[in-house]
Amino acid sequence: MVRDGYIYGLSLLVVAMLVVWTTGSWLWAIPPMLLAAFFFWFFRDPQRNIPAGVGLIVSPGDGLVTEAVTIFTPNGPRQRVSIFLSVFDVHVNRSPISGVLKSVRYQKGLYLNAMNPSSADRNEQNVVTVGGEGYEVTFKQIAGLLARRIVFNFNEGSRVERGQRVGLIKFGSRVDVILPAEAILQVRVGQRVQGGASVIAAMPEAAAAVIKTVAAEPATILPEEAHA
Repeated sequence: MVRDGYIYGLSLLVVAMLVVWTTGSWLWAIPPMLLAAFFFWFFRDPQRNIPAGVGLIVSPGDGLVTEAVTIFTPNGPRQRVSIFLSVFDVHVNRSPISGVLKSVRYQKGLYLNAMNPSSADRNEQNVVTVGGEGYEVTFKQIAGLLARRIVFNFNEGSRVERGQRVGLIKFGSRVDVILPAEAILQVRVGQRVQGGASVIAAMPEAAAAVIKTVAAEPATILPEEAHA
């Protein structure tokens, strides 16, 4: 569990005990106890199996893929994958690749609904660029209608590993991932992904290696085919 879960949850349990002590009834303690249970659950931080292999890019957060488009930047075309995190999703963020943090830039802004495409540019956000393995991946921690605090635990120049926990967005929010134009997407709109565990894209050499491995595997012959 993220530390915030203990802070909120235990504080509410203390409130519940004070309510019982002052009123002599457990009835009035039910609301703070339910809220405590919600915070313990919301700030969960499950272990994840991180995919191994050069050129794999994993999701920085849990949620629903809402957009996968080509965008144009001052550095040329890129691909953007948008992931919406509802209040029911794990909100711990993870690094999409292994490398060095080239840039960490916090930007003040609005609190539009994270499902609104305009939120990608207009909302409060933290923009992080990771460089490693010969390419760069940028991801944005974007505040939503309810999310009012973005947490990021590293500074520029820090080394991070693929799938490593790097921060948190409290409550409903959005994560955008800016990928190299040549990256081959492994997800589609409407698909659910898990932070650190789901591969959202692969660089061409990684995708080629997967295809080569599959092609090299011997075909499975069914018994009836052997006697055909």
